[in-house]
Amino acid sequence: MTGPTDPAADERRGPRPHAGHGPDRASRTATPNASPAASPAASRHEGRPGGGHPEPGADHEHEHEHDEPGHDGHHHGPGGHSHRPSASADARLLTAALALIGGFLVAEVIVGFAVGSVALLSDAAHMLTDAGSLALALVAMRLAARPAGGPLTYGWRRIEILSAQANGFALLALALVLAVQAIGRLVHPTGVAGTPVLVTALVGVAVNIGATTLLARADRRSLNVEGAFQHVLTDLFAFLATAAAGLVIILTGFTRADPLAALVVAAMMVRAGYGLIRDTGRVFMEAAPVGVDPAEIGRALAALDEVADVHDLHVWEVTSGMAALSAHLLVDPAGDCHRIQDAARQLLRERWRIDHVTLQVDHAEPTLLTITLGPRWQCSVTPTPPGHDAGADASEE
Repeated sequence: MTGPTDPAADERRGPRPHAGHGPDRASRTATPNASPAASPAASRHEGRPGGGHPEPGADHEHEHEHDEPGHDGHHHGPGGHSHRPSASADARLLTAALALIGGFLVAEVIVGFAVGSVALLSDAAHMLTDAGSLALALVAMRLAARPAGGPLTYGWRRIEILSAQANGFALLALALVLAVQAIGRLVHPTGVAGTPVLVTALVGVAVNIGATTLLARADRRSLNVEGAFQHVLTDLFAFLATAAAGLVIILTGFTRADPLAALVVAAMMVRAGYGLIRDTGRVFMEAAPVGVDPAEIGRALAALDEVADVHDLHVWEVTSGMAALSAHLLVDPAGDCHRIQDAARQLLRERWRIDHVTLQVDHAEPTLLTITLGPRWQCSVTPTPPGHDAGADASEE
């Protein structure tokens, strides 16, 4: 008997005794990518400390909610079990970085237009997106802190992924605009004063070092924070390239160094934007977290003592650092479903740091026997698959 897998949230439990890991048996299988199949409703055991069986042979669907006070700021991602900076601390760091960048942005725009430097204006445009990305990250962070309710069973946690993806597309769009402008300046060069470009760029380097230092102290495992960090980091490299262009113009008078520096900045924006879109795309496609192999998890679960089969295994990320897993386990007819479930949870927690788990644990159907009476009434016993007619065939020669 099997029951439908319910995508309910898991309730975080304390450490429990770990069941022993028996040797692999030929009958144990793991099919992590199997699609869910419809089946009769299962008997649920929710919120029972040790939960007994209401009736012999009852199915066991175990669903728990992972939401308890004091859990904020406590990371259980696949990369490790560690305490990360709180959301309020991250917000303060992002606000300080936004103040630094916003103040310098105004000065850079004024100087860029005054001296006609496309490199400075490209840096200013990039800083504008930096400020926008930081503001967007702060808004997303505030929304993500809202509790789940109504149709939003996970709350607003994935809004941070949307924010990071928006930052990625903004970087690509800005890179395209800057590349077009820079190519135009290469074809039709204009005079650029090197000294104001160099001085402004060096001040920008100092400002962005301060901003990147602040953001580096935040929790960069969050794609939302990482998106803002990548914006500011590429801006730091952009100012370094602009400073180099200003120095070249001062020393050689080669004004095309300015648009060349802008092209370098555009290339870095493309690289950072592509990385953000790729990583956020994995979350939206509900791919397994980076470094987590679902097939390996399936084999490890199937190797647990008394586990006969593992299927409907799914591993995904709700948001950055919040991995989730669901699976259907079939255990031997005489197996203890609750003990095996606890062993599976402990394995997932200790080896992959996955705490948000929904496991449906059922008894496998018993294997029937076919008894064949051969010559001289010698008996042979062979397993019969479930559903097969297990009548005894008697024959005497």
